Amino acid sequence: MQSIEKIEVIGGRVHNLKNINVQIPLNKFVAISGLSGSGKSSLAMGILYAEGSRRYLEALSTYTRRRINQAKRSQVQEVRHIPAAIALRQRPTVPSERSTVGSMSEIFNVVRLIFSRLGSPVCPNGHRLKPNIKIAQVMDLPDERMGQLTCPVCGIHFMAKSAEDFAFNAGGACPTCHGSGHVQEINPDKLIGDPNLSLQEGAVASWHLPGRNFMPKVVQTLGVRIDVPYKDLTAQEQDIVLHGAKKQYPIDLNTSTGRVFHMEKALYENAYEAVYDTAKKSLSERAQKQLNQFFHFSICPTCHGSRLNPQLLTQLSGKLNIAQVSELALGQLPQWLQTVKQELPSNMQAMAKILFEDLQDNLRPLLELGLDYLTLARSGNTLSTGELQRIQLAKTLRTQTTGVLYVLDEPSIGLHPDNVQGLIKILRSLIAQGNSLVVVDHDVDIIAAADWVIEMGPGSGAAGGQVICQGPPQDLVHDKNSLIGPFIAGTANIWHEKVASPAQQTITTDFTVENYFNLKNVQVKLPEQQITAVTGFSGAGKTSLILDSLVPAIKQASPPKQVTQLQTNLQQVISVDAAPIGKNARSTVATYTNIMDNLRQLFAQVPLAKQKHYGRAYFSYNNKQGACPNCGGLGTITLDIQYLPDMEEICPVCHGQRFNLEVQKIKWHNFSIVDLLGLSVQEALPIFASVPAIERQLVLLQQVGLSYLHLGESTPSLSGGEAQRLKLVKHLNKQQAHTLFVFDEPSVGLHPLDVQTLLGVINRLKAQGATVIIITHDLDIMANADYLIDLGPKGGNQGGQIMAAGQPKELIKHPNSLTLQYLKKHWYKYQR
Repeated sequence: MQSIEKIEVIGGRVHNLKNINVQIPLNKFVAISGLSGSGKSSLAMGILYAEGSRRYLEALSTYTRRRINQAKRSQVQEVRHIPAAIALRQRPTVPSERSTVGSMSEIFNVVRLIFSRLGSPVCPNGHRLKPNIKIAQVMDLPDERMGQLTCPVCGIHFMAKSAEDFAFNAGGACPTCHGSGHVQEINPDKLIGDPNLSLQEGAVASWHLPGRNFMPKVVQTLGVRIDVPYKDLTAQEQDIVLHGAKKQYPIDLNTSTGRVFHMEKALYENAYEAVYDTAKKSLSERAQKQLNQFFHFSICPTCHGSRLNPQLLTQLSGKLNIAQVSELALGQLPQWLQTVKQELPSNMQAMAKILFEDLQDNLRPLLELGLDYLTLARSGNTLSTGELQRIQLAKTLRTQTTGVLYVLDEPSIGLHPDNVQGLIKILRSLIAQGNSLVVVDHDVDIIAAADWVIEMGPGSGAAGGQVICQGPPQDLVHDKNSLIGPFIAGTANIWHEKVASPAQQTITTDFTVENYFNLKNVQVKLPEQQITAVTGFSGAGKTSLILDSLVPAIKQASPPKQVTQLQTNLQQVISVDAAPIGKNARSTVATYTNIMDNLRQLFAQVPLAKQKHYGRAYFSYNNKQGACPNCGGLGTITLDIQYLPDMEEICPVCHGQRFNLEVQKIKWHNFSIVDLLGLSVQEALPIFASVPAIERQLVLLQQVGLSYLHLGESTPSLSGGEAQRLKLVKHLNKQQAHTLFVFDEPSVGLHPLDVQTLLGVINRLKAQGATVIIITHDLDIMANADYLIDLGPKGGNQGGQIMAAGQPKELIKHPNSLTLQYLKKHWYKYQR
């Protein structure tokens, strides 16, 4: 029987794919490359993962499938020989506050077992028992003796701690904070919004919560004046407002029509009670967000943030309690295990070996992926996207599956160049386990390490969607169609022409950060009206230095307490990230810019529109006057077909055009509004040459490399790089002499050629007088920066120092950090 060696995709039409046929080698490391919007993710996630996972789920029972979020059937004629697929997405779900690095990686489960079975407990009279085999065995006894220990000193019987007893999400939770590590308290300063206002003018902020607008009337019946400023009320009156008894009182309310409405039992809730009562009853995310303004969070006074019941901390293992072990960095755990091993008698070494090997199997991929600086106690919701993705990848590796197709979307996000080598080693181990691997990435080292490369293109959007070349990386170097080949070979031009700053002399922003995470008295001189790259390993302190310290110090009247010195000419900050724009398909390129507003104005002036009394509201699919009545302006309808995935169909009334049929009959220069929204930026430019307000926006979109986008294109579906450049459009025609632009990992999702486009946009901001800071791992961006600040030497407690600061060209002459060593190698690879 002939072995199957390839997945065959026939007639792929997802998004912009042009009915492609492609073969993907099985049991190989396959990289998919291409410009932003060229169709990489459409092939990898939209076809390979969607079909691989869907077909696996179809093998499950109907009952099970109804409870799983299933992928829709892909727009593809046929996919042959595809294994069950697992995907690691570019933007993993952010965990809840109750998740930690230890729980997410499952390392904490093993640590709990070590404390339960190999630990040194203390009896109720304070006598410590050394680790012994009896302590390890009592949890497995079959009768009433299960878990019962006897102190050899005083003879008292007491219960041993099980692994479950050490879980902060179960029996081991702190009784005060219930395992969250912090307590929520009302901030009294937030209850009174403006003490200069009277109660009837809305001085009490918590009485603005739903259903409490009549509280001033109730408090007036208690003798409190409601027509004088809150600050002028007597202490007794203020006490009633803040702490008055929760009772019912009869009141009269005046309605807007002048009528009087009598309430016999109006319940009075003081400023505090209004918040507490709303918190008990509100379930919506919006209401919770409104309530959070009244609370502040502080470290739990009982467990001091450890989340654990303090009674558990008497039990030791390796001379540490479980809270202390949770605060160890992952890279310190092997040393702790050695200490535990040395404490144990010989008859416990076999059990310890099993537990230690399990922990080290979980730990190894995390260390290889450069996460050695994270602690077990670090909250999952504080991790970066790259850190979350690497934890997910490490967990996947530990399962040691075989015969699975892994589809990874940008696994290099957040990785220092040195960590990329560890990632490549991890990816190779997936293949060695007998799996197939498809990686969508732009990192040249990752693409060069693949067995096979598929390049999508030749352009983006409608100009993409085709396989322009494929083969081993070394073959692409000689393929004239390949866009990535010159970067693999080092023959590409990565150098962007520098623009002059408007500043006549060098001016700097000087600031100092003291005692903030791993930053200890870090003094920074930052050149204004220049482009500065801030680099270093994950956890080195880049975010703490820039986003947590400098940015709020400039934005706020009083800087954060860790910023002890600030001298700057900067007055405002604009943060630009790669987060999606808009929450649903109603947000489009036209609505995000002011193009849609101008289009509506144009169409409202058309004679036929005036004749029919169609105002601007009729030319928006978000208003009922203009929207298709069948789909409500979405262009699609969703059908629930029970245990099968929901089916999304083009609206049969408007045929996906969103507008009602009457509005579509109104024409401007022979174009309906639907016709115009269907145009790309490039196609729309000559049509709007006589409409300056729209033409200006189109030219800016063209200049940031988005000429292929359609005006009606959904913004949440844009890639990170596209979203980023679209956000910049509104800032490109303004002088920015006192503005700081902060880019956090702007090269995420960008092909090296797209990075050049981004650098062009950033240089344009510089020409307008902007100061630009780029937090990055991208070597092309570092090489093109005017100034570089490198933090390190590694991450976590090994970071927080400025390793180098200066012009990149000068710094690489004496590379005293790993970042500069990689930059020097990169610099000379492309230097001609």
